[in-house]
Amino acid sequence: MEKHNLLHEFPEYQEKIAYLKQHDADFKLLVDDYHQTEQHVHKINSGVEVVIDEFAHELKAKLLHLKDAIYTYLNKE
Repeated sequence: MEKHNLLHEFPEYQEKIAYLKQHDADFKLLVDDYHQTEQHVHKINSGVEVVIDEFAHELKAKLLHLKDAIYTYLNKE
């Protein structure tokens, strides 16, 4: 199962992501939450962790929401 880290999702924003992670505390929190949620979803999809379907769907929805929020953040300037 492939991981979907931010550099994979937004390769064109690699430099901006690195800059914002170091200089913007709100963005760093958003990225950290995305990374943690993505790791959790990856464990579920890989069969390492077993959860009920409803929880897995909630996590995947949260991951999409975080991805959208990060994309919006990257494009606001």
